[in-house]
Amino acid sequence: MDEKFNDLIGDIMKNSEMTKLPGQGKPLPKNYFQRDVFQNFQKIAKDAGFLPPWLELQKEITMLIHDAKEKNDMIEINMKIKQYNKICPSSMQRYPISFEGLDKAKEIWK
Repeated sequence: MDEKFNDLIGDIMKNSEMTKLPGQGKPLPKNYFQRDVFQNFQKIAKDAGFLPPWLELQKEITMLIHDAKEKNDMIEINMKIKQYNKICPSSMQRYPISFEGLDKAKEIWK
């Protein structure tokens, strides 16, 4: 397995792809070492337009809640909320909603 990586790195160096890196030769930002690895990843991912799957699902649930018109819509919404709760940070988990509590849910899921 190590040989495959060594071959891959060697091929990259032979093709001089290592010299075409953006930011090469530029200093690192001053706050680069003040954050941990995960925080740096989050900033880079955010700057690149990446959204974690749970945030994409959160946006989808919000749209479904605001478009809900009848009780049957709650089944799909609550299934998505269960899926959301499995992948989001624990502090962001939400309760299932009922048709009667739809107005309150619209306030919560802005």
